[in-house]
Amino acid sequence: MLTSIPNLLTISRVMIIPLLVACFYAEGDWARWTACAIFVGAAVTDYLDGVLARAWKLQSVFGRWLDPVADKLLVAAALVMLVAAGEAPVIATVVILMRELLISGLREYMAEVRVGLPVSKLAKWKTTVQMVAIVFLLIGEAGPAWLGAATIGWWLLWAAALLTIVTGYDYVKIGLRQMRAEDRRQADASIVKPEQA
Repeated sequence: MLTSIPNLLTISRVMIIPLLVACFYAEGDWARWTACAIFVGAAVTDYLDGVLARAWKLQSVFGRWLDPVADKLLVAAALVMLVAAGEAPVIATVVILMRELLISGLREYMAEVRVGLPVSKLAKWKTTVQMVAIVFLLIGEAGPAWLGAATIGWWLLWAAALLTIVTGYDYVKIGLRQMRAEDRRQADASIVKPEQA
């Protein structure tokens, strides 16, 4: 299980986080570009592990658990570093991180009642915009002046935050509908019928 290639790719995403942090805080433009390359490489493994797991029929409970956790750890580490350095908007970052915690809790509840919470197309767009934003923010001032990487990353992260609110609302709406249905089922089950009394 742990030694399958898809799971090793997922594990590698967690293991490189300290290296990403070290490169971000190292001096010189080369360090920023290296941090960016590490982040892009990690994002590629996120795509590859899912594709390979499905193609080779190596999907596992461990992989389904760790894959989203690895993604969230990677994104959270990058965003926290960028905010601490004053290179990412605080409010947009807080919105994104709060949404991730909220949806993680919601997915846990939905799993308990054996109801899936599939990823929507808009949520996939949110993830893409968020990843691209982080790439530009990691490059920051190390990029050429004409590129304006820091500015592009800043606005893309705000766009990701907006998409985060929309997709978060959609997921919460689905979750609340399921919770109300579950409450009704439990209420109906607790009613004692006259002939059973």
